[in-house]
Amino acid sequence: MRVAIASCRDLPGWEVDDRPLYAALRGRGVDLEIIPWDDPMVNWADFDACLIRTTWDYWDDGEGGDRRDEFVAWAERVAGQTRLFNPPEVIRWNTHKRYLRELEAAGAKLAPTIWLDAGATIDVAAAVAERGWSAGFIKPQIGACARETLRFQADPAGLAAAQAHLDRTLAREPMILQPYLRRVEREGETSLIFFDGAFSHAVQKIPVPGDYRVQDDHGASDRPAEVTAAEIDAAAALVEAAGGRHHPLLYARVDMMRDDEGAWVLAELEVVEPSLFFRHAPAAAGRLADALLARLRG
Repeated sequence: MRVAIASCRDLPGWEVDDRPLYAALRGRGVDLEIIPWDDPMVNWADFDACLIRTTWDYWDDGEGGDRRDEFVAWAERVAGQTRLFNPPEVIRWNTHKRYLRELEAAGAKLAPTIWLDAGATIDVAAAVAERGWSAGFIKPQIGACARETLRFQADPAGLAAAQAHLDRTLAREPMILQPYLRRVEREGETSLIFFDGAFSHAVQKIPVPGDYRVQDDHGASDRPAEVTAAEIDAAAALVEAAGGRHHPLLYARVDMMRDDEGAWVLAELEVVEPSLFFRHAPAAAGRLADALLARLRG
């Protein structure tokens, strides 16, 4: 059986977390090839499946924009040639953060959010004052790795910086404005990881002191996390809601954080190319490998 792992051209040298997955697949007799997703010379029909993993360049074209449309078109094309996981309609849905609005309508708790379309204008000071926020957070609706994010205090300097940031970014892309949840600096995010809808393991991602960014790229650390049955059930309901909206999901990562009152809120549901932190769960790579092979043989 031949499986393609979709990656990117300039994968960071420190990225080794998927090596247990590669070993698990090869140990099960899979002929594995790791390929940049945008390589025009690849015949994806040569493979029994394509598993999206480290395609970490579609959200930034290097010129202030993104390659989302190109990536979604690639996913749809590949799905016409072989089996793609997760499937293209999931890719289209999950690569734009408006999916969070659907999950909120289905019962997910989010931080209060102002959704701003590209080309919109907003008076940041007025919006923040109206809601009583002491600090705010800005992020793009298409993006990852903290691209174009900004935290700011609701003081004159912070509000001016936020206004300038949104004036610039809204000229080309949709954005999100939320209150800044300060607990992220000491508690980070907790990621709950699922394979075929079943909970596998959880990881806590902690930013460097004083920062809010929980990605490896920004020096954050991570460690195994203990989560309660109720927290697993709540995350599983989100995975099920996303799967019911499209297809059963081969893999999913639910990123949760706490608001200022200590309640869990959904940060992201990652079902395209999330880090799955195999290094913190020795059996996890085998679980995903077995789930994939069961799909292909079923």
